[in-house]
Amino acid sequence: GTTSDVGVLTGGFPREATGEVAVAGIRTNFRMPDVLSIGIGGGSRIREDGALVGPDSVGYRLTEEGLVFGGDTLTATDVAVRGGRGAIGDTSRVAGVPAEVAERALAVIAERVADVVERMRTSSDPLPVVAVGGGSVLLPDTLPGLGTVHRPEHYSVANAIGAAIAQVSGEVDKVYAISDGKRSAVVDEARQEAVDRAVAAGADPSSVAIVDFDEVPIPYLPGNATRIRAKAVGDLALGTLVR
Repeated sequence: GTTSDVGVLTGGFPREATGEVAVAGIRTNFRMPDVLSIGIGGGSRIREDGALVGPDSVGYRLTEEGLVFGGDTLTATDVAVRGGRGAIGDTSRVAGVPAEVAERALAVIAERVADVVERMRTSSDPLPVVAVGGGSVLLPDTLPGLGTVHRPEHYSVANAIGAAIAQVSGEVDKVYAISDGKRSAVVDEARQEAVDRAVAAGADPSSVAIVDFDEVPIPYLPGNATRIRAKAVGDLALGTLVR
């Protein structure tokens, strides 16, 4: 109930961040999804007659402090209920919230989320916007300049579904010295190592496939140095869970 997070799916997998990613203020050197977050969620506080949404939030105390749950704090969930976006808690408790306040707050939410989506785009090509998570009821059916918002089946519990169907990956990121006529052998070696790592991590060998491959020559190193990155992904071998 604290943030809205926007990322991009490429070939069915999250686009990776190109720079370092900070976690709790600490810079990390892990590969992470490229995600941009803003302080808008179901628990975001609404102020100034709906003109100010967040960035502070009641967080996990939403079910105690939100109006629809018997509290006394006007939150984004309350204006979503007041605006007819969903039936959450006791809807009669937001009957006293002016309709124009709810409309103004929901418009601010839509505008800010649409701005973040635009900032994550790398081209002018049209991209479908998919909303998941319980807080996606805050969004309208269409976003300004972006078109229809798609909500897949069981979108409110997408996090749990993702955890249940998550695949297993293996990745290789190395610099190879490629001699003349040996490129194909080196590429095959890198691909096979990525597959082997995925299998070692618990992937079903019959389902593993290369989903991402990069080959970048490094001209300032001798020996035809080339950085190769290969990522293999496969379904979890369920037999590993019962051994």
